[in-house]
Amino acid sequence: MLVLRLVRVISSGNLSCCLGQPASPSHLPGKSGLSGYYFHGVWRSLGGTKVHQFNNSSAISQCLKGKAVHMYGDSTLRQWFEYLDASLPAKLVPSVILSDANEINRNSPKKTGPYMIWDNAKNILVTYRVHGPPLSFIYVPTSELRYISNEIDGLVGGTNTVVVFSIWAHFSPFPIELYIRRLQSIRRAVIRLLNRAPDTLVVIRTANLRGLTPSVSLNYSDWYTLQLDKVLRAVFKGLNVRLVDAWEMTLAHHLPHNIHPGRPIVKNMIDIILSYICTK
Repeated sequence: MLVLRLVRVISSGNLSCCLGQPASPSHLPGKSGLSGYYFHGVWRSLGGTKVHQFNNSSAISQCLKGKAVHMYGDSTLRQWFEYLDASLPAKLVPSVILSDANEINRNSPKKTGPYMIWDNAKNILVTYRVHGPPLSFIYVPTSELRYISNEIDGLVGGTNTVVVFSIWAHFSPFPIELYIRRLQSIRRAVIRLLNRAPDTLVVIRTANLRGLTPSVSLNYSDWYTLQLDKVLRAVFKGLNVRLVDAWEMTLAHHLPHNIHPGRPIVKNMIDIILSYICTK
């Protein structure tokens, strides 16, 4: 019954509109499929933007120079923020960070944020904030509960603005209609953003495979996650957005499946988004 309801909803007219030039299949396919492969540990995309390697902090900071990167989502996206925080040049000393890149966390809860990295010299801003409920965290300050659509509506956008979001990991136990409504709200916000600032880069991180135990499989199985992934691709199909296919990137890698992929996988994901930002 779940699959039948899913097909009925995603085939409705509400999801068929588009904005600007449609994204190519390699950017945002309507269904999951082979999007690339690993060769000597490096992800090779089968289409779309060529993926370059950003192997040191200098290359990363040079790519992000003058950019404002806003991340919204679950802990799988927080991994990206933490990777950039560790990769950008920084030296931590008591009570202050002396570096090109400064992390400002306002004593924020580890799992929720908000977090910020600021590089005054290179004019780099990177932020992270957890998405709104449902969340499986034990403690989340109500003041920090923000919906992605509202956060996107608060952005001016533009050539130097990058919006990245990922929303899936906490929705598996709930009816899929809840997830569809949430994505539709985000979709409308993305359309409004691209209408006022068409040059804004919007990147979506898809779901990925988990490490499953019998108890986890009851509510968070990969089968549930696959349904969410199909809905996300259908909702945003046709919009001028980019995709990081975390499903395929975790499926193809030799590391064990984990809701939080290993650093080699995260590094390849970061290379993709930086390649979207800095096409060489």
